[in-house]
Amino acid sequence: MTTALLFSGGMDSISIGWWKRPSLLIFVDYGQAPARAEEAAGRAAADAMGLPYELVRADCSALGSGDMAGSPALGVAPVSEWWPFRNQLILTIAGVAALRASKCELMIGTLRTDSAHADGRPEFVDRISALMEMQEGGLRVTAPAIHLSAPELVETAAVPKSILGWAHSCHTGNLACGQCRGCIKHYSTWKALGWDPH
Repeated sequence: MTTALLFSGGMDSISIGWWKRPSLLIFVDYGQAPARAEEAAGRAAADAMGLPYELVRADCSALGSGDMAGSPALGVAPVSEWWPFRNQLILTIAGVAALRASKCELMIGTLRTDSAHADGRPEFVDRISALMEMQEGGLRVTAPAIHLSAPELVETAAVPKSILGWAHSCHTGNLACGQCRGCIKHYSTWKALGWDPH
């Protein structure tokens, strides 16, 4: 198989990993506040799924803003966790790792409900894929769950609770704050599925 998945260790990427079974999971530590917990969650989930996991570190924390960077959001931020060009940045970094591993497709865990910011929309995925395909290596970017909500993805993937339980979704740090948009989405997804998150 020649597919890699940009793997954050959150619910969405774990669900896609279980569903699509890529040949490589790529986690990028780009200096985000919850990187340590995301990495640990991702490794545990990867081990449980029996999928290869690669860590790439590229500290871009000086460029960040918002919840993910532990600093105030810029005035143009559409949501509190917005980091300028974040998906473009980490797809570029993960794309290098994917090409080095001879992969021709890089999946991203974008959902229908991520359209609050421009890099969570279908047109972004189409354009970043066209840009990367145009360059040497011809790497294609896909978003297999872009037509789904988080609960719909979990149900479609049929990911076991024991695997999904490893997910770390907090945007602000290595311990779940329970108040950021990531934590709220995490708990609301469990609730929508009728699962007890405790």
